[in-house]
Formats: sequence, structure tokens, C-alpha cells
Amino acid sequence: MGGLSSEREVSLVSGRACADALERLGAKVSRIDAGRNLADVLTKLKPDVCFNALHGAWGEDGCVQGVLETLQIPYTHSGVLASALAMDKAKSKAVIAAAGVPVPGGGLYNRFEVARDHVLPPPYVVKPNAEGSSVGVFIVRERANRPPQEIVEPAWTFGEEVMVEPFVQGKELAVAVMDGKAQTVTEIIPRTGFYDYEAKYGEDGSEHVVPANLPRQVIERCLDYAERAHAALGCRGVTRSDLRYDDVNDILVLLEVNTQPGMTPTSLAPEQAAHKGVDFDRLVLWITEDAYARGGAGGIARIGETSSESVR
Repeated sequence: MGGLSSEREVSLVSGRACADALERLGAKVSRIDAGRNLADVLTKLKPDVCFNALHGAWGEDGCVQGVLETLQIPYTHSGVLASALAMDKAKSKAVIAAAGVPVPGGGLYNRFEVARDHVLPPPYVVKPNAEGSSVGVFIVRERANRPPQEIVEPAWTFGEEVMVEPFVQGKELAVAVMDGKAQTVTEIIPRTGFYDYEAKYGEDGSEHVVPANLPRQVIERCLDYAERAHAALGCRGVTRSDLRYDDVNDILVLLEVNTQPGMTPTSLAPEQAAHKGVDFDRLVLWITEDAYARGGAGGIARIGETSSESVR
């Protein structure tokens, strides 16, 4: 948990929640604030399985997954390629679109070009190509006189290219996929204007409606798109797909797939699991068991057979 990305604080919260859950289940847990000496720490520790609760760059983009592959330590969530693909918004959109899932248009532009003049007709969205938690995201409204200038300030650390795509009006939706199966649809109603970092993690920043109050056919499309995107990227374990639904024009698009979604009892993926009858501790156990089993080890108990010996 922790790590080096802009989502470090969120990761610490996820990591503490998952570690607490595993300890409640009787596991022996070592809590590692992941730094550049991670390989040395893990080599000395020799864990049976690594629960990767990192979010964002380095921890979610295939880098740490490569370290764990090299050390031959079973780890949770998606592998190297799926993680790298999903973190790169431009590449993942191409893969997802090829699987027949609608995605927003737009593309990658140099940040200085974007700051000079509108590269798309407003409204549109400007965001880093490889960040999460809505870090560095700007919505350029319909009557905006100029693009966001923050992207050319010295404090900008999110790369020279930015993703610019049309803004889809309507509802913010999310679908968790567990073991390849979509769970349900959550509608997120932000209280800060849009679903930014504060809306995601601030106290009372947003309201979650689980399941979303949508027509059955829209629910089915959401579930289908999430499962197809998860499969197209080669994901495993638990992912969360973010979608937008324009209920006036009946336009549904998938924005991105998060390969390591937030993991607290009130996060979107655990909320959906709870709605399907899997409480937080059992969800964390399932993710850990899934990683352990894929690592080639046998004899681990399955959910429903849990005891203090379920996870070594």
C-alpha cells in the first residue's frame, strides 16, 4: 500500500482496510508502504501472496506487477499487460472499442497545443493519459472562453500528452466485475459539480445509488460493456468500469477500466459485492485466494470454508 503515485493517500486507506480484514480472518499480515526498495523488502519477507492495494502509476500500471512476477510471488488483481493497458487511456480505449464497446471520441494532444486553443468544440474533458482518481481532470464547459491553463503550469507532472474527449452529459455510473462477472450498476451523484477527487474521497462528497434506478435494458448494456472491457484488456480478479449515460439521447459510453479499484467498505466495488451478498471481509479473502490459487499453490480454503487457516 501507499506507494509513489498521486493516489498514495487513497492507497493507504485501501491497504489498511484490506489488511484489517485479513487479520480478522486469521491471516498473518505484513503491511508494506511500498518504496523503490520493494523488491528487497519482499525478498526478505518471502510472503505466500501479495495483496496489491496500490493505486495509480507504478503500482497499478504493470511496474510493480513486473517486480512480483520476477520474484515469483502470487499477487492480486490484473497482470503486467492488462495493468499497463488499462492505465494508458488511449491504448485501452482502442482495445475496448475493438471489442465493440462504445467509448468517447477525442484523442491525445500535446498539452501546450491544448492550452493555446480549443482542440474540440466545448464541452469537452481534458485529463492525464495515465492517472486515476480524477487527478488532473478538467471539464471545459460549453461557453468557456479558453482551455484550462493549469496543464502548462510548472506544477503539472502528468506528462506532455493529455487525453481530450467530448464531455458526455448525464449520469455517472460504475460496474464492478468479479471473476469475469459484472455485479450490478451504481449511479454516483456527486455533490461537488462532477465526480472529482473530493467527490470520490471527501466526507459526503457523493451519493451512491445501488443498484442504479435505470431501465432494465440500460442496466444490461452496462453489465455487458463492463464484462467485455474486462475480458478485452485481459483483466482478472476485481475491476471497476466507469461509464457515462446520457439519458436524454440514450448514449452510453465506457470511460475506463480500473484494475485496482478502491477497497474500503464504502468504496464502489465493495458496495456492489455487499449488494450481491459478499461482505467486505469475504471479498478481500476471495481476492487473496484467487491470487494465491493463480500463483500455483494448492490447498487454500474457498469462501464458505473459511477459518483461521484459510490464508497463510
